[in-house]
Amino acid sequence: MVPQRTFYERVGGHETFVQLVAEFYRGVAQDPPLRDMYPEEDLGPAEVRLRMFLEQYWGGPTTYSDQRGHPRLRMRHMPFRVTPTQRDRWLHHMNTAIDTIADRLDAMDEHQMRAYMAHAAHAMVNTFEDPEA
Repeated sequence: MVPQRTFYERVGGHETFVQLVAEFYRGVAQDPPLRDMYPEEDLGPAEVRLRMFLEQYWGGPTTYSDQRGHPRLRMRHMPFRVTPTQRDRWLHHMNTAIDTIADRLDAMDEHQMRAYMAHAAHAMVNTFEDPEA
């Protein structure tokens, strides 16, 4: 019996997620309204946390939970006003980042990744009071 490879393994493992998350944060750094949601001076710690989370979610190492416990994404994001506009900005940068690794993804894996990111982005919205609207 041939062991099944995880999504993480199929798409290139650690290096793919390093590139994905670095590209995502390049976009965030250039988007002041979204950047304001990141309290650290340096986006580096947020980049590491997101990379570890995504690697674990997609079948890679469990470093995120080993270091930070259960993800509890909604709870961890509650201190921030996540509006539909912020969601859309986040998703724009994430989809742009996925574009940079698309050559490593077959059509099904790409669809699955984009669908998860959209679902996660929608789940983080915690207020509809959008001062930008």
